[in-house]
Amino acid sequence: MSDRAEWQPLRDELRRWADAGRKAQLWFRDDDAIEPTDALDRLLALSKDFDLPMTLAVIPAPTGQPLVERLLPEKRVTVTVHGWTHRNYAPDEAKKQELGLHRPQAVVLDELREGFDKLKGLYPGQFAPMLVPPWNRIDKALLPELAAFGYRAVSVYGLAKPRPIPLVNTHVDIMDWHGTRGGRPHAELVELLVGELRNRFEGNEEPIGILTHHLVHDTLAWSFIETLFDETAAHAAVDWRPVGDFMN
Repeated sequence: MSDRAEWQPLRDELRRWADAGRKAQLWFRDDDAIEPTDALDRLLALSKDFDLPMTLAVIPAPTGQPLVERLLPEKRVTVTVHGWTHRNYAPDEAKKQELGLHRPQAVVLDELREGFDKLKGLYPGQFAPMLVPPWNRIDKALLPELAAFGYRAVSVYGLAKPRPIPLVNTHVDIMDWHGTRGGRPHAELVELLVGELRNRFEGNEEPIGILTHHLVHDTLAWSFIETLFDETAAHAAVDWRPVGDFMN
């Protein structure tokens, strides 16, 4: 276990959970998988080394058999739908979005249906019927239509709000997208995670989601994941769960 001082607040908070006889529920989501890469191998090795479940948000349009064969032996891995092409259709002045109404709604929905069917067919034993919108953005008008295609949940970012379809969200994004575009400092991420844990201790029952992007991780990002797993994998107050456990 790491002796880094910046991780002490997490240890203290988990001790409070353990003393109360409680367990925090965590889950892990990594985005943008398409094909086997060295970075994906490194991520999957961490899942195996610490025996922790992971959810991979796979981009349906460009993916195919090579990723299927790579993931087949990974029994801890769940596959979910990450849009269709992960292409931005929003105008330059707006935030990036694939699943907005910048195109006809019927076109967007048809892609989401096709993405669901493709990944369900490719991963019959690892597929979870959840949509992960690229950039964590989806127009609210699309949400009531998703259940008809088989989707049972959506995963975006932040504390969940009432929606026409259940949300299983992420809450700690390890990347500094607006600065270095590398991993965020460990102390900053520990503070975020501790804040989420305190929120749950006070009564919010939604699981805490950790969000990563294996293709762009730097040394700081990789070391955070490894240290987080080292600190929590065997902890009495932490229960790492597959995302399917949180889908009604």
